[in-house]
Amino acid sequence: MSKKDINSPRFDLIELFFFAYRDFTGDPDVLLDELGFGRAHHRVLHFVHRNPGIRVSDLLDILKITKQSLGRVLKQLVDEDFICQEPGALDRRQRLLYTTEKGTKFCAQLSKLQTQRINKAISLMPDGSDDIVRQFLYLMIDENDRSEVARLIGKETD
Repeated sequence: MSKKDINSPRFDLIELFFFAYRDFTGDPDVLLDELGFGRAHHRVLHFVHRNPGIRVSDLLDILKITKQSLGRVLKQLVDEDFICQEPGALDRRQRLLYTTEKGTKFCAQLSKLQTQRINKAISLMPDGSDDIVRQFLYLMIDENDRSEVARLIGKETD
């Protein structure tokens, strides 16, 4: 890319991101909608499932949403038995979140849909492309957040 090109809008990639995200989230949206849930419910379920015993404060940091926004979604997920809350062992004021059996099964359904889409796309690319895609996505994350994201997903990505 020349210096002149570096400041030109990348509408090709911007629009591909929009369309890819639309379809990546669209697959689970159908299942979520059947339960009266939306994408916020999906994100909360996903990160609680992947981080059993996560504190509400840590979930707020990951999702970068307000306590009020999380409260509404979390209440619905708890009321409908997808997530349960337990007090912390040392600090009883802490609320530790876990997916219930129902929540775990639903997360598996949602992840399966997204995994199928990812695997299909990567299978159409040259060998080793999944590493390139992983690196690209990692580098799209704000530089100040990368090490925390790498820790969160359990694998350093360079």
